[in-house]
Amino acid sequence: MDWTHYRFRSLWPLPAPPATVYGVLERPEEYPRWWRQVREVERRGDGTGLIRIRSLLPYDMTFTAREVRRDPGAGVLEIAMSGDIEGWARWTVAPVGAGCLARYDQVVDVNKPLLRRFAVPGRPVFRANHWLMMRAGRRGLLAYLDGRPQAV
Repeated sequence: MDWTHYRFRSLWPLPAPPATVYGVLERPEEYPRWWRQVREVERRGDGTGLIRIRSLLPYDMTFTAREVRRDPGAGVLEIAMSGDIEGWARWTVAPVGAGCLARYDQVVDVNKPLLRRFAVPGRPVFRANHWLMMRAGRRGLLAYLDGRPQAV
């Protein structure tokens, strides 16, 4: 088993139309407004950007994101990532009842030296850290969609 390889899936049931949620998710430069763990997004043009994230644990992860797929009709946004993490991430937004389901899939290898060094004993903590970040992201998006002020 490669202890630095991770697969994640998060499901966010949301009470908003798919097009509305997709419209928010396709603007990553605005993520820091509603997702406090996304600390910085710097657009670099040509479908790339630099992203810095930090959840509960006291370390930042920085990576370059390159747009791979943007398909509003299918509700799909996908990026390739390189830097502290290497791999891909994909949002898929689909209608469910009066709202939608935003599904987040991510497959990455960790390159950050500190995380590689503690890969075996830290794995459960790193997975929990990711889970907390995703939970906070859903809550932030719900508040943002509801028009409530965000804590930054």
